[in-house]
Amino acid sequence: MAIPNEFKETVRLKADIVRIVGEYVKLKKSGAQNFSGLCPFHAEKTPSFSVHSSRQFFHCFGCGKSGDVFKFIQEKEQVSFPEALRMLAEKLGIPMPRTQYSSEF
Repeated sequence: MAIPNEFKETVRLKADIVRIVGEYVKLKKSGAQNFSGLCPFHAEKTPSFSVHSSRQFFHCFGCGKSGDVFKFIQEKEQVSFPEALRMLAEKLGIPMPRTQYSSEF
């Protein structure tokens, strides 16, 4: 199923990465636009996981994982991009676009 780019962008713009990641990781403000916490992808005792609110990006300085909100959900939930998109859309209350099929004879 092809997902329209406009739909992807709508979900991306409405999905605040700090709020979404905050559902999985206890984040603390560490600067004007940064938040930090323990990485959910590997065991650690001191925070090396950072989320940047205005750039909508995460990065772990310990294991090197990084990306946008879609990549975070893909990694954390072990799902494909379309499934991560669907999960975020549902969480945000954004209806999935209807697929229209056309057939020519």
